[in-house]
Amino acid sequence: MPSLRLALRQGPAGAPRTVEDGLAALECAAREAAAGGARLLVTPELSLTGYDPSGGICARAEPADGPSARAVARIAAAHGVAVVYGYPELDPSTGELYNSAALVGPDGTHLADYRKTHLYGDYEKRRFTPGERLVVQAEVDGVRVGLLVCYDVEFPEAVRAHALAGTELLVVPTALMRPYDIVAETLVPARAWENQLYVAYADRTGREGEFDFAGLSALAAPDGSVPLRAGRDAALLLGEADTDLLHKSRTQNGYLDDRRPELYATG
Repeated sequence: MPSLRLALRQGPAGAPRTVEDGLAALECAAREAAAGGARLLVTPELSLTGYDPSGGICARAEPADGPSARAVARIAAAHGVAVVYGYPELDPSTGELYNSAALVGPDGTHLADYRKTHLYGDYEKRRFTPGERLVVQAEVDGVRVGLLVCYDVEFPEAVRAHALAGTELLVVPTALMRPYDIVAETLVPARAWENQLYVAYADRTGREGEFDFAGLSALAAPDGSVPLRAGRDAALLLGEADTDLLHKSRTQNGYLDDRRPELYATG
C-alpha cells in the first residue's frame, strides 16, 4: 500500500505583516519540506494572514480561486509538494467570509476546499460563516486525505464521519491556544485511535495580539502512537503516514466494524 511522507509546519511565531509575507514563509517551508522528501506540507489555520484580527485578516480575504490560490499553486508545482494552507475566504456571490483551508496537489492542481464547520468563540462567530460540507477529501499519492480545521476535530462526530467515508489521513490546520494543551496532547491521539486513521495537526505558535498559541503540533497514528510531536517553538516536522500500519491497525482494532448505529441517539 502507498505511504505518504509529510511535513508539518509549526509557526513561525507572529502573524505575517502582509499576505505576500505569508506566501514567502510558505515557500520557504515548501522548499524545506521538499528537500526532506515530503510530498505533502501542512500549515496552520489562517497561515497566509495570521489569526489575530488586529492584523486585518478580514480585509485580506480572497475568493477560493484568488491571487493567493494561484500563488500557492505555483509554489507547490515549483517544489513538487502538495500544500494544505489556511486563509480567510470571501464568497464573491454572497459577500460572506469563511475560515477556510485548501489542498493543492504537487503539480499545482487545486484538489479541495474546506470551510470550517464549527466556529470557535465570539471572535470567529462574529466574523465568519460556518461551512455546510463536513467531509471534503482528495487523493495525494494514492492516500485519501481529508480536511478539517482546528475546533472541528474536537467534535467526535466530525472525525467519525471522515473515518466512515474512508479518510486515511485527516489533516487539521489549527490555531490552538493555551491553556488548552489537552486537545493536542490527549484528544488528537484519541481521535486517531478511536477512528483508525492518521491525524496531522499543525498549530500556530507564539503570541499574536491577545492570543497565545500552544504549538504542540503532532502526527497521531491509528495504533495510538504519536510519531511526530513539536514543542513550543517554530519547527518543521517530517514523518510518514504509513498505510501498511494503518490497514494492519484497522484489522486488529474493530471500532469501525463493531459499531451499532441503530442504538445511537441522533442530533
